[in-house]
Order: sequence, then structure tokens, then C-alpha cells
Amino acid sequence: MVITLAATVCTVLAAVGCSAGPQGPIPAADAFVEAFADRRTDDAAELTGLPEKAGPALASAWKNLQAESLTATTGQARVSGDTATVEYTYEWKLPRNRVWSYTGQLQMGKIDGRWAVRWTSADIHPRLGDTQTMVLRADPAPKARVNESSGSDVLVPGRVSRVTFDTGAAADPGSTATTLARALHRFDIELTPPKILAAARAARGPHTVIALNEVEADQVTNELIGLPGVTLVPEWDMVPTDRKFAPDLMTQVRQTVITEVDGRAGWSVVTVNANGADTDVLTEVAAQPAPSFALSVDRFVQNAAQRAVDVRRDEQTMMVVIRPSTGAILAVAQNEATDRDGPMATIGQYPPGSIFKTVTATAAMTAGLADPDTVLPCPSRITIGERTIPNYDLFSVGSVPMATAYERSCNTSFAKLASELPGDALHSAAASLGVGATYTVPGLPTFSGSVPPAEELVQRTEDGIGQGRVVVSPFGMALMAATVATGRAPTPWLIGGRTTEVDGERPDPAPAAIEGLRTMMRKVVTGGTAERIVDQGEVYGKTGEAEVDGGSHSWFVGYRGDLAFATLLVKGGSSDNAVAVTRDMFTALPPDY
Repeated sequence: MVITLAATVCTVLAAVGCSAGPQGPIPAADAFVEAFADRRTDDAAELTGLPEKAGPALASAWKNLQAESLTATTGQARVSGDTATVEYTYEWKLPRNRVWSYTGQLQMGKIDGRWAVRWTSADIHPRLGDTQTMVLRADPAPKARVNESSGSDVLVPGRVSRVTFDTGAAADPGSTATTLARALHRFDIELTPPKILAAARAARGPHTVIALNEVEADQVTNELIGLPGVTLVPEWDMVPTDRKFAPDLMTQVRQTVITEVDGRAGWSVVTVNANGADTDVLTEVAAQPAPSFALSVDRFVQNAAQRAVDVRRDEQTMMVVIRPSTGAILAVAQNEATDRDGPMATIGQYPPGSIFKTVTATAAMTAGLADPDTVLPCPSRITIGERTIPNYDLFSVGSVPMATAYERSCNTSFAKLASELPGDALHSAAASLGVGATYTVPGLPTFSGSVPPAEELVQRTEDGIGQGRVVVSPFGMALMAATVATGRAPTPWLIGGRTTEVDGERPDPAPAAIEGLRTMMRKVVTGGTAERIVDQGEVYGKTGEAEVDGGSHSWFVGYRGDLAFATLLVKGGSSDNAVAVTRDMFTALPPDY
């Protein structure tokens, strides 16, 4: 029955004297549970035979459970003379919407002529001993982790200590910077005193010099504590297991998952004895950890690519590797010079130079204008409209099949082809190779490329050799290579279970065009401008140099097996330099890759 407080009826007609309190075991039980549910623990205690013990025990239940409310009801009763048993049901509402309900029995008896609860701790919970209390315990859920494709952790929950430096709070900033550099050099060799000092002065306030994980912070805390202007700020974060593993990429991933790593905490109610030791678990709800995030990144490929780009210190160097069969992004590697500008491997906009001849060849083959065996002129220079286009070092090979012109990277041949194409042909061919669409990849900002239609003759001619208005990223060029490898543009992805949205048409390229590209890209490696990498298996590729103010970009794109790649050295000069970096990546891979 629902709690009711039985009224005390006392009349002069009673056969026996009137005693205070509710009459009968059921009204007495109702009154007790109502007072307990209303948190009137002293009143409830007075309805028991031992109020001095019951009061503290009832109040302790409310306090130690951190209870927000209690709903209490009584049920069946069994009466035998001056004793009775009344069933109860308690439903506690605990913090964070936790609900705990259970049943028990109140032992009732007559005391001084009135019905009362015969007090034991079982009146609070049937398994609670008289010297025990109930306590609510929280069980925090483990936070999610981030794994690379083989399952090893790359980001884990942990404490970081941000080392900040405020030059305005240091009497001798130069001396502080020197001490900081000496302490932090073991974690980052680039942290020199001048670099630390310049960055801190530019910040005009506290500047974060480095974020240290728990192990690293323990190594240097004693050296940094008390250093003028230096503060260690501890905070929770997702921490890289290896600060050298794809640092810029891990920054992007962390920003994506940081709000989703918390699981659902568990909780329990335990009994605690007089000595404070847990003795029993009365109820338990297990914690529900958030599932780990699985990245497409392959540790071996990423490490191999990272080591390869890190060799180049003077030029911004970057590489993207994609698995053509699935679109999995296996590696995004940048050297430190590139990291300073952000995720340039995936959002940078660079002229492609001769690697864009892959698009021009696709357009020509799709339009029926040429195939790999079509003979094309390759003079040292050619004039189209008002534009004179030369070959590199003014080389000339006469009239040769398009495959040879592609292998030798003949500007004049492909400029002539582009001039004969319709205005939207290069745009459409690029789209069929995955370039130009907008890819919203969770965890990774991207730009694949821009290939606007070109009705004007000279513009289309310049675009055809990658020197006009066309701009691409290494990410977009890796997609292009992956499309050639698999025959259709894959959809790139980084975080498992997160769908990449693609905005833009990506018609499947003509099978004949794909076969033609494969033939020509293989010739580039076996006897053309990428011959340096011929010893690294069945590699297909295209080299390119893109002229820019102050130099030229060095490109190499292609694939081997189920690995498609794009390598760029900004103002890196000869395309052979990009081939060399790519070769370094392949030589560092395990044999079965």
C-alpha cells in the first residue's frame, strides 16, 4: 500500500486506555516509512524501540548514499499476537539519475502498549548489519583510447603538464630560456634558448613552451619548479604515446574525439563496517567505457613516411599514403618545417606541374584524341596563342608515342593536347580521378584540388601542364594515384565508423584510360624520370616540377600494390628529390608491404 499516516483515534468509549502513536502494526509501519522517506529521521526513530540507535543509522543512510529522495511503501503484513512482520519497498533516487530499489521486512512488536518497529539495521536494508553503514561508491568509466590500424595506442587519456613561460614575470628572461632549453632538450631538440625566448616574447603573456606527459613531467618538474616566469599547469587530456608519431595528424584527431572519450560511469552501494572496511556489495552498475577509436593509419607506413620526410630539413616536405582498395588513409607525414604552417599535406594548395599530365592524358584518352601509342610531336618549345612553352632544358625527342612523351615529361606534347581539348575536359577528367570534390573526412581537414573549366586557349594550355590556375594538395594527388590503381575514385576515411561526406561529381574513369595510365606510369619508373625507384618493386608513378616564384616544387605521385602515395617538396627543385624521399619510405617498410 502507498504510505499513509494512520490517524490516532482516542475516545472515551475505548475499552482500554488511549496510548500515544498509531494503533496496529500496519499504521505503525506506514508511519515509520513515511517519516523515513520524508527525511524526518528523528521522527522515524521515535517509532522504533531503540530511537537512540535508529536515529543516527537512518540519518547516515541518507548522508552516505548522497540521496536526493526516497519513495517508501509497505506491503503484506503477518500478525501473530503481539508481533507482526510488514514488508517494505524502498526506491532511492541517487545523484546523476541513479535509481536503486529493494524490498525487506520490518519486525513489529508492542512496546508499552503501542505498536512499534523492533529496531535493527535490516529496517534500512535486509543485508545491513547493526554495526554497518551503506555507502555510495562511484566507478569512473575508463576513457576511450585512439588506436592505429594494428590496434596499438596512439592517443591515451592522461595528465599533461603545460610548461608556460611569461617573460614579463622573469627578471632575466634570457637566463630562464636557457634553463628551460637545457631541461626540455631531451623531449624536443628544436627548443633552443633563442627559439623559446622569441616565442614567449611574441606571446605577450604566458606562452606554452611544451606539453609534457606524466612520465616526462616527473623527469623535469624539480628543475622547473621555482624558475622565474615558468609555470606548470596540470590538466587532463588525450596524450600521444609517441610525440614523434604523426604529430600534426594526432592534433587533428585529438580535436575531433576529445568530447567523445568519456564513457558512462558505474556505481555501487557497499556496506562498510565500524573500522571503515568494505564488507559487502548491495548493488552494482558496471561502468560503460566509451569504445576506442580506430584509425586507418598504419604504424609501419606512417613511421616510414615520417622518417623519410624528416630527412629533409630545409624544404617543407610532406607525404600522404592511401590504400586504394578501401580509401584508408595510411599515413600523413610532414616534417617540422611543414608543421609550422598546419596540416599542409591535406589542405595545402600547390601547382602540380607535370604530375598533372596524368589528368591531361586521361582527358585526351577519354575524348578519343590520343592513346598511349598515338604519336605526338615533342619539340624543344611550342607556341600556342601568345604563350611559348618550353621543355625542361629545351630537350627534344622528335615525334614519339604519347607513352614516351609522358615518360619523358614532355611539356610541349601535353600543352598541344590540352589546347585541342574542350574547355571542361580537364575539369571532368580531374573529377573522374577524384580531384576537385570536397571531402569532409572526420578528423582531417582536406582540400583535393581545384581544376576550373578553361575556355580560353592559353589558360587551358597552361593548365594542361599543371602551370595555370590548377592547384592541388598531396592528399588530392594521392587520391588520383589511388584511382589509377583501383580503377575508380575511393572514398578516403580516417576514423573507423565515421562516414566521409563527398560533395561533387566523381564519374568513373573510362577503363581504357585507366589501362593507358597504368602503362605510362610504369614506363616512368622502368626507364623514365623516376628510374631511381625501380629497385623498389612494381612501382607506378609520375614525376613533376612546378615552377613558382623563387624555385620549383618537386613532386612524385604513384602507387605500388595497395599503397598509393603523393610526395611534395616545396621549392625542392628537381623531381628526383621527391622520388628519393619516396624511395626512402619504401625501403623502411617491412618486406611484406
